[in-house]
Amino acid sequence: MEDALIIDRLQFAFTIMFHYLFPQLTMGLSLIIVVLKIIALKTGNDLYNQSARFWAKIFAVNFAMGVVTGIPMEFQFGTNWAKFSVFAGGVIGQTLAMEGLFAFFLESSFLGLFLFGEKRLGQIGHLISAILVFTGSWLSGFFIIVTNAWMQHPVGFTTDASGVVQLASFWELLTNPWAGWQYAHNMLGSVVTASFVVSAVGAFYLLSKKGEDYGRIFLKVGVMVGLVASILVAFPTGDKQGQNVAKYQPVTLAAMEGLFETKDGAELVLIGQPDMAKLKIDNPIHIPHLLSFLTYYRWKAEVKGLDAFPREDWPDNIPLLYYSYHIMVGLGTIFIAIMAVAVFLLWRKQLFSANWLLWIIMLSFPFPYLANTTGWMTAELGRQPWLVYGLLRTADGISPTVSAGNALFTLLGFMGMYTLLGLLFLFLVFREINHGPSRTVST
Repeated sequence: MEDALIIDRLQFAFTIMFHYLFPQLTMGLSLIIVVLKIIALKTGNDLYNQSARFWAKIFAVNFAMGVVTGIPMEFQFGTNWAKFSVFAGGVIGQTLAMEGLFAFFLESSFLGLFLFGEKRLGQIGHLISAILVFTGSWLSGFFIIVTNAWMQHPVGFTTDASGVVQLASFWELLTNPWAGWQYAHNMLGSVVTASFVVSAVGAFYLLSKKGEDYGRIFLKVGVMVGLVASILVAFPTGDKQGQNVAKYQPVTLAAMEGLFETKDGAELVLIGQPDMAKLKIDNPIHIPHLLSFLTYYRWKAEVKGLDAFPREDWPDNIPLLYYSYHIMVGLGTIFIAIMAVAVFLLWRKQLFSANWLLWIIMLSFPFPYLANTTGWMTAELGRQPWLVYGLLRTADGISPTVSAGNALFTLLGFMGMYTLLGLLFLFLVFREINHGPSRTVST
């Protein structure tokens, strides 16, 4: 059973991490497409229309890949996690169904109109279709985040005689105090990803002397949107979500920060390695009292360490949780710096000729994917050993009749299939980038 649990967790982790490579771009890109359409309408510059259509094609490829990789993920609730589905299906089934019935169909329907209906819709109708694609995309993210937030901080439920939870208040589920800041933090993270991708393609066009008019548009829009999003990811959304963790999952906060002992005026560790044998941080570089201030706005506030909680309630893999969290925060800080320098040079009218920075921007586009992935790893590793925090342990949620061998077989199958899908995705996207926004408009 222990082996089956490990493989089930690995399979779900692999499939969801691969799947989320695609929605994080489409959710952020939907906002940038709306921005491009608004600028096109205000300025009358058709290059912005061409840019919006170009990124809509990239959006469509991402959207298709997200659908293909998302369907198997939900099937795993019934195959690998049957006990969890029985226990929590009365709650999470509501939001997952709404995501599919409302958000997905809204997004997919108006994406088709945006791609193929511009002449009939006119420019105003085309903008409205872009806004509705954006709405569907972000509504989809909302229902998924609400589902996850309930697993992190369950609210609005009752337990029946058989021990199964049932939804008692749909409004409580939607207004879960965990969900609001998590949703804002997640969606802004997707905007950061899209901003870096758009900026990177713009930098590529300028460096390659190909499609330079579009390159300037992509860079201009990308770095300005990216700077705003990068700052908001850190504050207030990241800060507020950290306070949620401190309030509702204090043992998770201690593990994320590598705080093994409860302290008044706890330090913030910038660099260090967790030593689980000695329960301390090796080679720490830290700022005194800063963790207390960031968590409770008081320099001498007490922050509970891992020693304040039973060992069986500690997250399963503290080093991986610690490193995931610090990678996310470190990359987020770097993103702010890159975008701030880029916007400054844009203001000075020097960005488009600053080849050193264009190379940095072009080569930086994979790192928001890494930051978003480690952010989700922080959330999910931090919740362990609970599948539904405080209610159902992860070990109690798997399907008892699915063996480790069966789970490993399907995991290998997913790895092979997703490798092929990934190669197909890269081929399609690189082909679109090579063609450029327009084959008819001279640049």
